[in-house]
Amino acid sequence: MRWQDEGLAAKTIKNRMAALRWLAQKIGKPNICLRGNDDYGIPRVRNNPISKSKTLKHEKIKSDLIKLSLRLQREFGLRKEECMKFSLSYAMKDAQTLRIKSTWAKGGKYREIPIWKESQWRLIKDIAAVTKGALIELEKKYVDQMREYDRETIRVGLNKNHGLRHHFARQRYLELTGWKCPADADAGPRRRELSPIDYEPDTEVREQISRELGHERLKITYAYLGQLEFGMLFRTE
Repeated sequence: MRWQDEGLAAKTIKNRMAALRWLAQKIGKPNICLRGNDDYGIPRVRNNPISKSKTLKHEKIKSDLIKLSLRLQREFGLRKEECMKFSLSYAMKDAQTLRIKSTWAKGGKYREIPIWKESQWRLIKDIAAVTKGALIELEKKYVDQMREYDRETIRVGLNKNHGLRHHFARQRYLELTGWKCPADADAGPRRRELSPIDYEPDTEVREQISRELGHERLKITYAYLGQLEFGMLFRTE
């Protein structure tokens, strides 16, 4: 196969073949491509972004406020900006719901996140013991706190720790479905492997998690939870 002769990675070839099959299906000529990658001698690759998921080891972080910000990312799936501008006096809607203000959020999208486990309540109590305002040092502006956050997380190897949001999404998926997602360490079933009874709940859970993360699209959950059916990646939303 030409792509193999060119030295392309198996994952790249697999993605190209999936695109070709999708196109062949759309033009009504599905038989121009063989059905399986094995027929072309393409090695099997599980597209599983597991390395993006991180647990939190923040003992070496110097700033108590940055520690709390990191815990907000892990426990509620907040983005970096959200977890620094976070203010408990606004966020606590009631005993079951945390509010994310539109001015904190990417794209100005207000959202609500359920409070459902004890570790979240421990975090809320820890924040309340320190401040009810933003998690920004009194003598600093937001931009200064952001720089300090970046320096501290890089220093302890937590830079680019979007993985804490991945960790939140996967824990949330397990909580809501009762089984692990495809991207987890002990990989759960892919969507195409689910029974008809489980397929609809999987869709509903993915949509809910997408909203809790501040997104609006089902297909964005691929990055957090694991593989969707290929055709979904081409939907216009």
